[in-house]
Amino acid sequence: MSGGPLIVQSDKTLLLEIDHPDAQSCRMAIAPFAELERSPEHVHTYRLTPLGLWNARAAGHDAEAVVDALLKYSRYPVPHALLVDVAETMDRYGRLQLANDPAHGLVLRALDRLVLIEVAKSKKLAGMLGAKLDDDTIAVHPSERGRLKQALLKLGWPAEDLAGYVDGEAHPIELAEAGKDGGKPFTLRSYQREAVEAFWAGGSGVVVLPCGAGKTLVGAAAMAEAKATTLILVTNTVAGRQWKRELIARTSLTEEEIGEYSGERKEIRPVTIATYQVLTSRRGGAFTHLDLFGARDWGLVVYDEVHLLPAPIFRFTADLQARRRLGLTATLVREDGREGDVFSLIGPKRYDAPWKDIEQQGWIAPAQCTEVRVTLTDAERMSYATAEAEERYRMAATARTKLPVVRALVDRHPDEQVLVIGGYIDQLHQLGEYLDAPIVQGSTTNKERERLFDAFRSGEVRTLVISKVGNFSIDLPEAAVAIQVSGTFGSRQEEAQRLGRVLRPKADGRQAHFYTVVSRDTIDTEYAAHRQRFLAEQGYAYTIVDADDVLGPPLPSVD
Repeated sequence: MSGGPLIVQSDKTLLLEIDHPDAQSCRMAIAPFAELERSPEHVHTYRLTPLGLWNARAAGHDAEAVVDALLKYSRYPVPHALLVDVAETMDRYGRLQLANDPAHGLVLRALDRLVLIEVAKSKKLAGMLGAKLDDDTIAVHPSERGRLKQALLKLGWPAEDLAGYVDGEAHPIELAEAGKDGGKPFTLRSYQREAVEAFWAGGSGVVVLPCGAGKTLVGAAAMAEAKATTLILVTNTVAGRQWKRELIARTSLTEEEIGEYSGERKEIRPVTIATYQVLTSRRGGAFTHLDLFGARDWGLVVYDEVHLLPAPIFRFTADLQARRRLGLTATLVREDGREGDVFSLIGPKRYDAPWKDIEQQGWIAPAQCTEVRVTLTDAERMSYATAEAEERYRMAATARTKLPVVRALVDRHPDEQVLVIGGYIDQLHQLGEYLDAPIVQGSTTNKERERLFDAFRSGEVRTLVISKVGNFSIDLPEAAVAIQVSGTFGSRQEEAQRLGRVLRPKADGRQAHFYTVVSRDTIDTEYAAHRQRFLAEQGYAYTIVDADDVLGPPLPSVD
């Protein structure tokens, strides 16, 4: 892109080029309201969307601060009309408010009467609004609270939800900061406490923290604030059991107070941990387990890895708007474009800590990111060139040429715990045999997964080959090296989650290493560039090296 800022009319986004010597300061100023689009060398292109601006507004950033950042960091003069547009877009948030009226219950209230007139005539709100109470207020049925917020967001008038929350069934929960059952004492880190305070002040919403930064403790502290029955939704059974162990160690909760609701067990207790998989499983075409949402008078619902929320959970969450809802994630990026539903139904982004900030405080390990490019053999190139378009990524991502490079990378770290991560099962089996390493994949039983994870933690297993089940919610603090051989096309959140596997701080302060092995001159390279966008926004730079450098002399270090 050249010529300065550009409005893209098709999706009403602003692309802004940034050229500034202090890249980290620039990222910190821009990140609260914009997303990195691409980052060739020192020129960064950010994408500003209405949703990003509304998230910033909900988190307490005003238009003046956003405009000041644009003026300070833009590579080119920003046209006055664009600055006005940014300010007016942010001003749309909160001109409609959902509130509880003592006499009429849930109401939609306008700070701008004409906006209320406009939206009330929209067919998209048909059946959601009740009687007009006065010129500025319309009654709303409580069951429509979530769907109304979704519809208003799509109309470009996101409502601020001030209607409050029910307390739910009380249940005593305290943080056990003094240590419990011989465990080490701990205190919440400053950013964890700030995250809890921001969430609680807003009532519902999303907390974004790097992998390894202690999102589970943020959830536990929110539970201690609520002091109520809590439903925790997780990605898989192993993640659920990690939550349970952490809650037992870090709170006043006992094992008997925490239930597991999974494919293996169906326990409903004051704190219940359920997997997305079991909740979205069908029997006779019906989601029979979604009744869990109404099984108790929950005071808090926690969505772990909220960026992965399945569509049926979105639909049911629309009916849970009177419950406090906390979403936890390392990256609020959804490749399906449903960030707006997270905003409407879980809540706005309440807290977002830059990864490099947490690294500088010593809470996550510094990481060196390296992209290793391999050249396909002539036979592989011919197969790739003649393949159907939909098969080309798989062929490039799973090329056998990658195998010796992966082994060379493993051999470069003889004293480190190494994860080899990929998305194609056949490729993982090849790697497992080639490296003589065990494999964890979707079909691996929970018992076997936990055995292998324990062996990895203890050092009995030094190299573990793992499928997409390793993308999230596994606690392997000993992992110091991750080698990515294939992924889910250009998924940014997957890249962030995979780097997160090695970001647990190391006892001796040593650096973590994240390698991604990519086939040159193929779509594999394009997808790799897309995957890296979120991490580039967080300040991580990828060094690109040739496979021959890996198979030969040492890789260059990155300061």
